[in-house]
Amino acid sequence: MSDHRRPGAEDLTLTRRELLCRSGMGMGALALGGLMSEAGLLAAEATPDRSLPLGPSTGRIAINPLLPKAAPLPAKAKRVVHLFMNGGPSHVDTFDPKPALAKYHGKPVPISLPTERKTGAALGSPFRFRKYGQSGIEVSDLFAHTA
Repeated sequence: MSDHRRPGAEDLTLTRRELLCRSGMGMGALALGGLMSEAGLLAAEATPDRSLPLGPSTGRIAINPLLPKAAPLPAKAKRVVHLFMNGGPSHVDTFDPKPALAKYHGKPVPISLPTERKTGAALGSPFRFRKYGQSGIEVSDLFAHTA
């Protein structure tokens, strides 16, 4: 029996954790950086205890280049609009031929993949690939004039 009820307000709300998971790793990393900075876990400049020793004989220390640096200008943004635009041609249909996909086209995937949904059959590219130029790079018929 399928559930065809109208979504309620509880279905439309997200926890902070769900929002970060759904927003993409870039936005999650950005938020994590902000939270860690507010908590004082990120140093704006290198301190001697966070520096790298050059060696016991030199007695000098080097500033760690991986430490975050202070922003050149104060932050002005109050909100961020994050757009994830799914779409466009697949790399498998343009510049990245996969002969094994053509071999297994229409057959179940021979390995078990842990995914959210049941993994369907392999799908090879419907376009033919040809070698172009001095390098011999394979390009699909989608870009025959560009190749």
